[in-house]
This record gives sequence, C-alpha cells and structure tokens, in this order.
Amino acid sequence: MRHRCLSRFAGVPMPLSLLVVSSETPDQQAARRKRSGLASHETYAGTLRQMLGEVEIAQASCVDGAADPPRDLARFDGVIFAGSPIQMHEDRPEVRQAARFMAAVFESGSPAFGSCAGLQIAAVAAGGTVRPRAAPMNACFSRNIVATEAGRGHPMLGGRPGAWDAPTMHSAIVDRLPAGGRTLARSRDVPVEAAEIRSGAGVFWGVQYHPELALTEIADALRAQTAALIRQDLARDDSAVDRYAADLETLEETPARRDLAWQLGLDDEVVDLRHRRREIANFLRFLGAPAGPGAD
Repeated sequence: MRHRCLSRFAGVPMPLSLLVVSSETPDQQAARRKRSGLASHETYAGTLRQMLGEVEIAQASCVDGAADPPRDLARFDGVIFAGSPIQMHEDRPEVRQAARFMAAVFESGSPAFGSCAGLQIAAVAAGGTVRPRAAPMNACFSRNIVATEAGRGHPMLGGRPGAWDAPTMHSAIVDRLPAGGRTLARSRDVPVEAAEIRSGAGVFWGVQYHPELALTEIADALRAQTAALIRQDLARDDSAVDRYAADLETLEETPARRDLAWQLGLDDEVVDLRHRRREIANFLRFLGAPAGPGAD
C-alpha cells in the first residue's frame, strides 16, 4: 500500500493520503455549518490535520446523487466516514447510495474507519442491519463502554481502560453485524459500540460514538436537540440544556477545571483530547502513521 512505501528521493515516509466521506445532505451540511461552523466531514478533516500535521486529504460525499462512487478509491491509504443524521434502516435513495459507496470501499481494499453513521453504513453495506433505538436519542455521552473479549486484544481499542465514556449523539444502532463483523465494545443500551467489519478485500474499524468531536460541538448538538431532550425527560427546560452545554464549552476551553469534570461525571478519557481520539490515533497507526500532535 502507498503509505508503506518510502519516497525514492527523500528516503522518508510519504504523508498519508486520506479520503474523508460525508453522508450529510447539502441541507444538513448547511445547517451544521450554521450551528457549529463546519459540516461533519470538515470537522473530521480538521481533526486529522491536527493529529497528523502533514497529510493529504480529499473529500467526497456518499449521498450527493452521483451515479457511482469514485473509481480511484484504491489510491487512498485510508477512507474516513464522518457522522450524519442518515437513517440506515430506512429504504431511501441516500441510504442505498451510501451503502453502494461503502461496498466500493470494501472492494477497493483501502482500510476504512467511521464514527456513528459511518459504522452503520459499513454494517449495512456488508449485510448487517440497523434499527432505531428504543429511546429516541442517545445524547451527549455513552457511559460505561466495555470491550468484548475480541475487543480487549484489538489494536483499535489499544490503551482504553476497562470501561470508558465517549461523546455520542445518535438515534439508531447496529443490531446485527454482517458475517464478517466482530463486536469489539458494547454498553448497556448499545449492543455495538465498536466493531471490525471485513468484507471482500477491505477492512473497516468503526465506533458508534464520536472520538473526533470537541465538547463544544457536542454542546452545539445538544442545543439543536433541546426540544427532543425535553420530550425524553432528559432536561426540564431550555435553560437546563443551555447550562449543561455551557459547562461543556467551558471544560473544552479549560480542561484543567476538575470541578466541572466532576460535576459532569467525566474523566480523562473524555476531557483529554489525546484520550478522546484514541481510536482514530490507533487507526492512523494501523495505516503506518507515527503519533502526531493530538495523538496519544
């Protein structure tokens, strides 16, 4: 693969070439840019640049209405699927297109990684299924994620403790992995928090949570879902959501605020961005990249 080659001229590893894939529709991208400044795939690209420094990043959409996925997927060292509101249990054109795109990634042999919707797209593309959650939304953090026996020895989860929390925001879950899938972690309410999926020539690592997101972005998402949070009895009123979101923003800006971390029930697995991004860093190492800024 390209990332394992040395430059014949410089005698040093070439920078990784990554494709970051959006599954947000144009309207969803515009809404997220208005709310948070960046669409989900743009957030991911920024995180990767922080972690790697030198990296080549291309961007594509798997729901833009194009007839076929790009034909040159094999030229990328890795493919990253960002999160989105896509509902992979529904029979919709964008769902079918996202699954075709991921099937082409598997066929290309380029290793892939995905967060949240990215995991669900890979599962469906390889023959698994997704369903809505019993409660409409898992908001803010997934608590007490625990590795399975397969996950405890898997390199994607290397460095994680026995149980950990992670930023999350989703309304559906993978309920059945395909034949080539292995559950690597689960939590009480989410049967597949992390998984490896092998299909054709490809391998995919994915998590249901969001290691790429800053706490400020979780705060933005909470404010956007205020009405739903109140309907689920997760908050009494708008001001309660806003106070919680404001505390998350303050903690992101000043991670040394142990008082806020304690009040929010968070430890370094969330507060320290090097820990928060652990699965991404492990995937980049799998591709051959050294640990860089923002990686542990």
